[in-house]
Amino acid sequence: MALAALSGDAQCIIFSQLCNVLDTRVAVAFSSTSNELQAVTQAPRQQLRADYEAATALCLKLGKQSCKELREAKAVHCWRKGLSADDLATLGTLGSVLPALEDWQLFERAAGPDGVQRLVEKLGAGALPAVTLLNLQSMHVGGASALALAAALGRGALPRLKELYLRNAAIGDAGLVSLAPALRRRPALEILGLSGNPFGDEGLAALVAPPPPPAGALPPPTGGLTKLKVFLLWNTQITDAGCAALVAALDGGALPALKFIDLYGIPASAAAASAATEALERTASRAAMPS
Repeated sequence: MALAALSGDAQCIIFSQLCNVLDTRVAVAFSSTSNELQAVTQAPRQQLRADYEAATALCLKLGKQSCKELREAKAVHCWRKGLSADDLATLGTLGSVLPALEDWQLFERAAGPDGVQRLVEKLGAGALPAVTLLNLQSMHVGGASALALAAALGRGALPRLKELYLRNAAIGDAGLVSLAPALRRRPALEILGLSGNPFGDEGLAALVAPPPPPAGALPPPTGGLTKLKVFLLWNTQITDAGCAALVAALDGGALPALKFIDLYGIPASAAAASAATEALERTASRAAMPS
């Protein structure tokens, strides 16, 4: 038997690659093919069992009757289900074994200020491969979580993301500045909802019109919000300067697909907000012109 010729370490690596915390059958069957495999995989099998039990408990909290139901779900909406930060960390580890999930929405204030950070820190490369909509509604993102989310996106998590809502998430200028480069590398992003956050002109500028690099520095990675259609910015702290940056980005062609922007409740003057609206209309007119 070819497996018997492999070292114990190699056999354990194969076992780990077969592990799916929501469907343990293949890994268990593999470990049962010989007494030797049962022996060398004893510790990782025990860990798999513990992880499976934790995942099963989480499935019940999510309103799913089984791990199979969660594994095959196209939408998961966690609205006030009492999830803790530990639960969100567990949920993050499942990102690689949810191939069907497309719509993921969370509104879990019980998770506390570090819940989102612990969630996204567990999202590895390629996690949540089919998710096109992510909504973290009224959950604390702030600075540390924004940085962690940027890192997750940079690792290749959520590769098909089209709609991102981070409303009422305590994202200030520093948080948005750290998140902006990762968002600008998302070529499929069409809707971005950042309403109700305390960021202002600095954060907005980093997103729509990042400053040129210092002399002698490497140029920033290519990218931009070229497919963004809807931009929700109501009740943020954008002033006239932010509106001017938005006008410059629109007139400069940085947001060529933008069709709607919501600036309700910002502290900018009515004239500055109107200038942004007029720039949006010019963008729409250019987009409508025959090529």
